[in-house]
Amino acid sequence: MEALDLLSGDAHGFLTDPWASHAHVHKADADVLRELLSLDDVDTLLTSTALRAPALRVAQDGAVLPSSRFTRHATISGESLTGLVDARKVVDLFDGGATLVLQGLHRYWQPLMLLVRDLERSLGHPCQANAYLTPRGSQGFDLHEDSHDVFVFQTFGTKQWEIHDRGNPTDVLMEPGTSMYLPTGTPHAARAQETASLHVTIGINQTSYRETLKRIVTDLLDTPTYADRLPAGWLDRPETLADGLASRLRTLADELGQVEPKPLAEREVTRFLSTRSPGLRGTIVDRVELDNLEDTSAVMRRPGAIGELQASPSDPDRVVLLLGDRTMSLPAYVAPAVTRLLAVPDGTTFAPADLSDLLDPTSRLVLVRRLVREGLLRVSA
Repeated sequence: MEALDLLSGDAHGFLTDPWASHAHVHKADADVLRELLSLDDVDTLLTSTALRAPALRVAQDGAVLPSSRFTRHATISGESLTGLVDARKVVDLFDGGATLVLQGLHRYWQPLMLLVRDLERSLGHPCQANAYLTPRGSQGFDLHEDSHDVFVFQTFGTKQWEIHDRGNPTDVLMEPGTSMYLPTGTPHAARAQETASLHVTIGINQTSYRETLKRIVTDLLDTPTYADRLPAGWLDRPETLADGLASRLRTLADELGQVEPKPLAEREVTRFLSTRSPGLRGTIVDRVELDNLEDTSAVMRRPGAIGELQASPSDPDRVVLLLGDRTMSLPAYVAPAVTRLLAVPDGTTFAPADLSDLLDPTSRLVLVRRLVREGLLRVSA
């Protein structure tokens, strides 16, 4: 199930055209949401891993506690390790009514990384995942609003939310399987009920035309035309500065009028799909096994991996494959084979030999091995 369908149901169209201006509550599959992050998962992260601040934030009575309240120092091979989460201190703070906030889970917790990648691909906006574990009867934060849109979903316990949707206060009881969408600036507060509460928030850091236009104008200004020094004495004779500005504003307006929007839109796609954190789980195992990869070996698309094929903007004999954190240049003759690989459904295996009608044995094996090395494909067990 796609992330957008899971979190918003059949009403997900209201998010994309236009962006929603009001809150939306949806009942999802509680078991599916629980698999993304359970109470036991959070327990493991907090007590059995070397989690470090600021990956954990602790709040109580509306205030964020200093990290010194729940971290300690340690050493590894004589090197100091600071900000290490002290499990016993964290458990004691939680038992005393503090809310534990796991931040940036999309960077290190695979199920939420996959959800965020899917959501980013659907929306075209950067997303992030945090989780909030609150003791029963407690409230971590007072009424506040966020500077970005938020999806919220409950995986354990219940939490009573106070939502001020377009000025109208509303109470929403979140229980396992409930998801909710809150537009930017929606005031809200939440309190756990009879048991502890665990919910996940997916923040949508919306990008706007402003950022895109800034990049376009900055590129135009980064030429010798606009690098001249301001005229000497302009503080006493500002009209000399005004004349220079008028001339350059006319030049800039003319240049903007000649800009073709389609290549710029394609450039924005490239920028977005080559600046995402890669999902590389299993790549060490794959590289160890890479020499054993043969024409009949089973491979598949790596979960969460980004792969988008584009024509090279500078060389008609090359294509560019976007891989999340990088771009990969390939000869144009392999484009049909790559296109076929990208179209294989998630979870479906194939072999280099399946490309026999497009590439010779050596070429297809070299291509598949390289795509495994780059993290787009994985060797199927």
